Amino acid sequence: MQVFETVKEIQDYLNQHATKSTGFVPTMGALHAAHISLIEASKKENEITICSIFVNPKQFNKQEDLTNYPRNTEADIQQLEAAKCDVLFIPSVTEMYPTKSEKEFDFGVLSEVMEAEHRPGHFNGVAVVIERFFEILNPTNAYFGEKDFQQLAVVRALTKQINSSVNIVGCPIFREKNGLAMSSRNERLSIEEKEIASAINKVLKEVCEKRSTESVANLKTFFLDKMNHFSFFEPEYFEIADAETLQPITEWGDAQKYIAFTAVNVNGVRLIDNMTIIN
Repeated sequence: MQVFETVKEIQDYLNQHATKSTGFVPTMGALHAAHISLIEASKKENEITICSIFVNPKQFNKQEDLTNYPRNTEADIQQLEAAKCDVLFIPSVTEMYPTKSEKEFDFGVLSEVMEAEHRPGHFNGVAVVIERFFEILNPTNAYFGEKDFQQLAVVRALTKQINSSVNIVGCPIFREKNGLAMSSRNERLSIEEKEIASAINKVLKEVCEKRSTESVANLKTFFLDKMNHFSFFEPEYFEIADAETLQPITEWGDAQKYIAFTAVNVNGVRLIDNMTIIN
């Protein structure tokens, strides 16, 4: 696996392989099986697979989250080599942002609801860094996990706004055996906390099962009551949204699919999850 730290190095490499298709998997490190599944998806569809590790300061709205974000580059490299990733790009902040970027994006409702409402500026930071990566790498395809479903929608909207030719590929949520959605933040949980946190997935399943008999309002109350039952759970939000627009709904309509979205703090560790509801 080739490892590059500067824009010049990786662009020189890509210029030498300009005729080959490239798949890109952006990460912030602390890699787990879900990240590796994205690498595997890229390898099936591209001649060169590039992974980046960059903890992007622009997408953290709390300094403590940025400070506490898990970092273990040595272990990440071992996983990527085992997965036969072709290229790893590990840029510094100054390499990514040589000039001060104050660019502001407007993604309509995506900039206002759920994650956007509870993490002001987060998606703008995501858009800034993804635009920069696309500018540097110009990949054929880019792979994102559906655990961050709203982020995936934002990235798709971004490609339209900047007229990017990069094909965005969404990949299914990877879960622990107990159902907990895999996340780098899970590293901050104890084994016992991980087991208890699996209740998020279990209650989301119950919500889906109750769709035919309960109103949206009742399901919101049901989910939040279940979360509040745990002493160290602090639910931030629970919304049911149209799968196409991601506009939260207050009553059932004619959409073919809805998605239940949530963010729950478990002993101070913020976890997000979602589940599709078929109408």
